[in-house]
Amino acid sequence: MKRYELSEAQWASVASLLPGKASDPGRTGSDNRLFVNGCLRVLRFGAHWRDLPDRYGKWKTVHRRFSRWCHAGVWKQVFEALTADRDNKYLMLDSTIVRAHQQAASGKGEAKDQALGRSRGGLTTKIHMLADTLGRLLRFIVTARQIGDVTQAPALLKGQEGHAVLADIAYDSNALHAIIAQIGAEAVIPSNRTRKIIIPPDAIAYKQRNRIEQRFNRLKHFRRVATHYERRTVHFSGFVFLAAAMLGLR
Repeated sequence: MKRYELSEAQWASVASLLPGKASDPGRTGSDNRLFVNGCLRVLRFGAHWRDLPDRYGKWKTVHRRFSRWCHAGVWKQVFEALTADRDNKYLMLDSTIVRAHQQAASGKGEAKDQALGRSRGGLTTKIHMLADTLGRLLRFIVTARQIGDVTQAPALLKGQEGHAVLADIAYDSNALHAIIAQIGAEAVIPSNRTRKIIIPPDAIAYKQRNRIEQRFNRLKHFRRVATHYERRTVHFSGFVFLAAAMLGLR
């Protein structure tokens, strides 16, 4: 077994969550584990699909199946099943910038669905993330870099419960404070200097926010997340779901 491939214990945790089981209608996916391991190789090393070793099968077949699972929401379902047991004492909001590879902006005549923004450093993408007390990823949204952090917070917090919401100064807004109050949580967010009345955050609780930053760091150990190679956002999101699921299995 290769270092990046699923161990026996990890496979036992996800096997029942994947389509193609004997109990499912249609053809049985007897090679599910081999296929997932092939996707994990691409995820870990950021390699071109065509460079996938022959032991995983034809690269076009693996890529086509990966795309089909992205569009069907399979990777998302696996991620959500593995993160169902969460610690909601704190909910944490943050975002990270991902440099986009030039191949992400290539393609002939395809619909523009790339979540790319231009900056001095080139093409970039932003991942907006919601995490639990331990920094485990609960929900994320992929956008172009120029999209403000606070604009995505309502969608990330929708339907969530917690005692407090931790975020940096970029999330300081009256509208977000109101949303946090509606879910019965305390806003632990440093006040912008433009505020007439400063709202001091809980300093002890705010120190826990470094856990979401640590999670971003671990996610970027996967090269396909650290760099945006995909031409379509749904494929890039699929890799983020897969990477987050792998971190949840450790």
